[in-house]
Amino acid sequence: MPMGPPIVPGLFAAMGFMAVIAILIALVIAGFFLMLGAKLAGIEDVTLGKSMIAVVGGGILALLIGWIPIIGWILGILVYIWVIKTVFNTDWGKATIAWLMTIVVETIVMFAFMVLLGISVALF
Repeated sequence: MPMGPPIVPGLFAAMGFMAVIAILIALVIAGFFLMLGAKLAGIEDVTLGKSMIAVVGGGILALLIGWIPIIGWILGILVYIWVIKTVFNTDWGKATIAWLMTIVVETIVMFAFMVLLGISVALF
């Protein structure tokens, strides 16, 4: 009986494909939340595509700067807000409000899902 290659390479390929799909779904969800935050901040010409670009750009730059000890996380937040400001062509105030409103909307949706699924807030 001939022995072929094990199934493992196919399994790894399927897992890699699913990881790419999961990352793309997460990007669309994060872009949607940023789009909602930007609309609530009063920024005009907001699209899902621009929001997804801001999420990717802000995430990469915050990752590159965020490792600096003590002030890295502050610089990461500022860089993320700067990317929002640049992508949406707005001012610092509206970009900051958009970033904050994104966090608020994500938190509200998370708690709504917790209530729907019956997960205790004490676990959070």
